[in-house]
Amino acid sequence: MKKEALSTLDAILATSVSTQSLSEDVAASAAREMALSIAVAKGSLAVRNAFNTGDAVGVAEMCEEDAIMVIEPFGTFEGRAAIQALWADIISKGFNDVVYINTTTHVIDQTLTAASVSADWKMNNAKGIIIDELWIMQPDGTALIREAHFEVTQ
Repeated sequence: MKKEALSTLDAILATSVSTQSLSEDVAASAAREMALSIAVAKGSLAVRNAFNTGDAVGVAEMCEEDAIMVIEPFGTFEGRAAIQALWADIISKGFNDVVYINTTTHVIDQTLTAASVSADWKMNNAKGIIIDELWIMQPDGTALIREAHFEVTQ
């Protein structure tokens, strides 16, 4: 009887240690996911603020150096310099006051280092959709756009 009780106690202790370890893993994952979500939200806000203040450099700086932006019907823009030129041109034509609506953010990989953002958007002279913005967590804890697909609908 004592042997069975000890065996049961061993099983309970092993389960308790395993549960504690699992709980710590879940907490660590939740913290990484939250950090990614906050970094993406801050990055997205920085893009909108830069655009709305006429800062094409600021918009481009929120993209990885070799980022790709596909904007229908205007084309594909590769690299930070091309993206900066695109936004400088748009800003020079008087477009501003962009607002995102119905924004969704999805963590898309198990390493918790990438998230996808989609939204509707409108501004003073146009509106459209963000089909997909791929944000990547950087070593410094910020998130930058690696790839973005937009569509101008009006």
